[in-house]
Amino acid sequence: MYKFLLIVLCCQLITSANIVNAAEKEISSPISFDIQLLTWNTINKMIPRYSKFTIVDIESGKQFRVQRRAGSQHADVQPLTVDDTMIMKEIYEGEWSWRRRAILIMIDDQWLAASMHGMPHGAGALKNDFPGHFCVHFLGSITHKTERMDFSHKLMVYKAAGLLKEFLEQMNPNEVAQAFTAGIKEKDTTILKYVSTKQEWSTELAAIENIKIDQFHEIDQRRFQQELQIELTIVWNIYVKNGKPRRIKKELLLIRSSPLEPWKVSVEEPLF
Repeated sequence: MYKFLLIVLCCQLITSANIVNAAEKEISSPISFDIQLLTWNTINKMIPRYSKFTIVDIESGKQFRVQRRAGSQHADVQPLTVDDTMIMKEIYEGEWSWRRRAILIMIDDQWLAASMHGMPHGAGALKNDFPGHFCVHFLGSITHKTERMDFSHKLMVYKAAGLLKEFLEQMNPNEVAQAFTAGIKEKDTTILKYVSTKQEWSTELAAIENIKIDQFHEIDQRRFQQELQIELTIVWNIYVKNGKPRRIKKELLLIRSSPLEPWKVSVEEPLF
């Protein structure tokens, strides 16, 4: 618990730091440790295959030990023991999930910002009651299928570094709409509160299993340079609990109070 409180305090202290896009950055704080936002190329050398380290979940403060087993574009890891698997499953409320979560990686005296999902897949070699491995992503790591960094993982890495608010505030309307969708997909109320006018999301998120962008009509940048509100068309495929998937077309209204303020999705009524 003491470590968790230190982590929370450190994250609060560093939220005013500037973001360096796609570059390594060490975030200083008066605490006895620093949370570092490093690129995958650097971290890949810090956690070679078969290395062991601790994962700390930002939201819950729970921590467990893992071993990197494989992965070239990101880290494929497995919980070390049955107890570690149990802790990881507790983090995901007892059900394995593809949801991304902001985490810290503890290596000796270093704390690294990262993101993980919670779905066992592929091969596994350890006797840990975990049927496969799961993936840990860092700034600049990519997925096998897309050959680019997963957007939700990127948001979670910045969240782990304490820089999510600043990262979101730099986004244009097209990016805000994608972050808004990612917030719903990952059931992350922190993201949604930053990028929308709605502050209470628990009821709507409880019914959503998944959401994917089916069609997205991006707005030309020249159209929103000086605008204070703009509409953006988006089509979602929505998967709900105990129900059939639905395809929903929405006209998202994005607003800001001045050209210097960040864009937010205006939500005045239930979305779904």
